[in-house]
Amino acid sequence: MKGYILDYINENEFKKLERALKKYNMLAFKKLNFEFYPALRNGKFLGEKISSNRANGTETYELKLPSDKMFTQIHGEVKLIYTVHKKEGVVMLEEITPRDILLEGHMSELTTYKGIMISKANASKDMFKIDLLNMLQDKH
Repeated sequence: MKGYILDYINENEFKKLERALKKYNMLAFKKLNFEFYPALRNGKFLGEKISSNRANGTETYELKLPSDKMFTQIHGEVKLIYTVHKKEGVVMLEEITPRDILLEGHMSELTTYKGIMISKANASKDMFKIDLLNMLQDKH
């Protein structure tokens, strides 16, 4: 066997998340496509193992992708979640998080506030977090 095959649990949904990642976080997208996917195909499983199922021969991993510190503080870590099926030689790409902001960004153009993209649904909450974090940084 040459290596592992990358497959999707829900390809349409995953591709939407990838396109939004490309649009709003190019660094994470490039790392994912040019470093992490080739490593996964070669059997090098990156990230933190979060679960394993010996009966099925599967292991689930969570891989943190590079992201802006402020984005991470507002929306959460950008992560790839995938499951390895060792017997079949398949890596199932499950999800990219933070799912909500990426899907919202895929559906319509997101606005920014002080250089950070904000959700239309939670705009005031996101702006409050950004202002709060900026005030905390100014005091240090």
